[in-house]
Amino acid sequence: MRNLLYLVLFLCFFKVHADTSDIRTDLSLTADSKPQTGVPKGQLLGPFEFHSQIIADTVRRYWLFVPAQYDGTQAASLLVFQDGQRATNPNGSLRVPQVLENLIAKGDMPVTIGLFITPGNQSEHYPDDLGMSNPDHRWQEYDVLNDNYVSMLISELIPHISKDYRLTDDPEQRAIGGTSSGAIAAFTAAWHRPDYFRKVFSAIGSYVSIGYRPELWPEQAGGQDYPALIRREPIRPMKIFFQDGTNDLDNEWGDWFLANQQMLKALAYANRIADTNQLQGPRYQFTHVWTDGEHSDQHGGVLLPEALRWLWAKD
Repeated sequence: MRNLLYLVLFLCFFKVHADTSDIRTDLSLTADSKPQTGVPKGQLLGPFEFHSQIIADTVRRYWLFVPAQYDGTQAASLLVFQDGQRATNPNGSLRVPQVLENLIAKGDMPVTIGLFITPGNQSEHYPDDLGMSNPDHRWQEYDVLNDNYVSMLISELIPHISKDYRLTDDPEQRAIGGTSSGAIAAFTAAWHRPDYFRKVFSAIGSYVSIGYRPELWPEQAGGQDYPALIRREPIRPMKIFFQDGTNDLDNEWGDWFLANQQMLKALAYANRIADTNQLQGPRYQFTHVWTDGEHSDQHGGVLLPEALRWLWAKD
């Protein structure tokens, strides 16, 4: 009897994790993430401090990447990226400004201004000693499913930088991305405001219960609820690139790799039912790359050039 139980558990595990034959291994940064001879150099400006009224009693830092090709005569596309202290690190795993510089020069994506933002910190000024560490208001902004964070972006911070830079009005030319909790924050921003953000980069996304607080349910849900919401709510016009690793976290908040697989299953289900019922309207566009990685920016950084090419590819 015990052997039969073990067999059933094994088959259940195999079924859940069966779609993993395409796992990539031995990943490392490519030339797209490194300085290239002859590529025009953009400017990384900042850090600047920003106080929000919508997310009160917090301060955050942000940086702007302005490509060499931007001259203000035409509106630039926009990429917003969470955890800006890591995203802009020239020696880190992500190196997003360098990727933008190379891909824009190759014509693989349009002239795009990058906005890189830290989570908020509950202080008058952003602490100088945090370095790459997370400030103290991260999960409250990134891991909950409300629209406070995207409202801050759209109503406060982006208008602030738009005073000096001409940015697109086209939601198809706005992308938002991040890793871990920054990834679910990006998905949530586009989920609530697909009229503003359509493209999402999600690496090691925390579609788990970090933001869930039982005492505040249902006003404060967590990422574990997204698959159910995706299956039941109307389809949003979103295009999402997912990356996760088979060795990602499995702890009290959830199983990251399983959660990312559940997101894909839910998106595919929503599209399938809409097609079966011949519903008019958008369909989710999504792709994924599974790797053998852990809960680290490393593989998301390696795949970022591929992701941005796919997100801006002509449909």
